[in-house]
Amino acid sequence: MNRPTSRRTVLTAALAAAATAGTVSSGSAHAAVPSAAPPRTPSAASSVDNHSWHTYRDWRSGSGAGTRAVAGRRPGLVIGHAEGRTDYPDPHTGATATWEYATWTSPVHRSAVPATEVIASWNADTPEGTWIQIELQGRYSDATSTPWYVMGRWAAGDGDIRRTSVDDQTDGRSSIWTDTFSVDDAAGGLRLDAYRLRLTLHRTPGTRLTPTVWRVGAMASDIPDRFTVPASTAGLTRELLVPRYSQNIHAGQYPEYDNGGEAWCSPTSSQMIIEYWGRRPTAEDLAWVEPGLADPQVCHAARFTYDYQYEGCGNWPFNAAYAATYQGMSAAVTRLGSLTDLETLIRAGIPAITSQSFLKEELTGAGYGTSGHLMTVIGFTADGDVIANDPASPNDEAVRRVYKRREWENIWLRTKRYDANGKVRSGTGGVCYLYWPARPTPAQRRVLRSFGLL
Repeated sequence: MNRPTSRRTVLTAALAAAATAGTVSSGSAHAAVPSAAPPRTPSAASSVDNHSWHTYRDWRSGSGAGTRAVAGRRPGLVIGHAEGRTDYPDPHTGATATWEYATWTSPVHRSAVPATEVIASWNADTPEGTWIQIELQGRYSDATSTPWYVMGRWAAGDGDIRRTSVDDQTDGRSSIWTDTFSVDDAAGGLRLDAYRLRLTLHRTPGTRLTPTVWRVGAMASDIPDRFTVPASTAGLTRELLVPRYSQNIHAGQYPEYDNGGEAWCSPTSSQMIIEYWGRRPTAEDLAWVEPGLADPQVCHAARFTYDYQYEGCGNWPFNAAYAATYQGMSAAVTRLGSLTDLETLIRAGIPAITSQSFLKEELTGAGYGTSGHLMTVIGFTADGDVIANDPASPNDEAVRRVYKRREWENIWLRTKRYDANGKVRSGTGGVCYLYWPARPTPAQRRVLRSFGLL
């Protein structure tokens, strides 16, 4: 299972109200967000807005200080020259190091959905001696601005810095919950109607090293609070051939990464889909894993998705960023609105990792309850039921499960639920990770574009 989702999902009002103490991350500017262009036209009844910067034109459209846009089959952003130097005291190693840096700030994106939550995603290559920081600044619906919030300090490896989220970021009106920007009092009507993102690329001083960022973006949403969701009509019978991996066979292994495999649902699910797309770590990549362990690539995924502040492998954008470290892969965190949306993806050959919380009796056949768990949806039966690779299984052979459509739909899409003690808790409201080739097929491209991901 994953760690409890209440730290970073749709929050209850009580939890949000309690989040008003704390400080904005150091070094954050308070300049107002400038005016934005009119929003694109949203789809009917849309409650999610996806936007990203990933083309050569996109990278040229931002404001850079030392960065340079690179053209090619996969356009990106790199350090052209160092804009300055900074000391970074790593809170997880106790060491302070000096880094050269360059920055890029996106144009302002005016969201088609005035949002209560925003989750950023990025795809990047960070060679040894480099790392990146991702920040978000938003404009509220009353025309005031948030501070610059740190959405992640990230490196593909763990030798230079320890990848980390940043706690205790708030301005008294919104807060960062590990990987999620959240308006503290959504019931009060305040929304985030525009935002911009800032990338800071770091490298070892005196070198020509550089990170390469291929994609950065965010999902803004305003999901209505609900304990139950409307039922969809089954419309697809198809099953994708996705590798099956159990997190539970890794119980007790590498406890420094979220106490071992029993908590590795997110990286285990990520690894299944990475391998579905024909990618996997090399023997050299896996050389650090103890010989003889089954499915060592799952241990690898846990290590390289681990968030040292959250103390877990379930940071959503960190999982997407890990997937995109594999050759020619793209990834994003988003929300979907129904199982019909999932059917659209499966029809195009794109599996999805979904996040849900439920009591044992709410999901027939699971055999457990959870405050937060990730599974991989790989298809639908002729009756419309969900075929999922559930990593919370005793072994790899038992991973494939069939869950009742109506039960699944509700536990995944709701934003409110009751725990075993009858207390109101949060639900994820349709959160999922999507991974796809950087050069998708025409059919996949059309589907991804329909969700705002291309």
